[in-house]
Amino acid sequence: MVSLKEKLGKRIQEIRKSKHLTQEKLASIIDIDTPNLSNIERGKRFVSAETLEKIIKALDVDAKELFDFNHVKPRTQLISEINNILENSSDKEIEYFYRMLQLYREL
Repeated sequence: MVSLKEKLGKRIQEIRKSKHLTQEKLASIIDIDTPNLSNIERGKRFVSAETLEKIIKALDVDAKELFDFNHVKPRTQLISEINNILENSSDKEIEYFYRMLQLYREL
């Protein structure tokens, strides 16, 4: 089972990347060193309340957004859901999905 600090770290990383910020830039904005931020994002260190407030402000998000883990699903669940989609798809749709995946992998 994934710990809270791992989930929170992953979420911080996702939002940081969506804002096109490097770890170095975010660390500078919130006044911590980059290895410290890296440890937070990897779930190796829990973020302090003070640093959490700085992260929320720097990323310009509501606190609740950092703790929204519903979009994260385990690999096995994702595979199961993909299989269900494929099983209920037409041959033409399956071919389309296959081409899309091939194109994505080439990126």
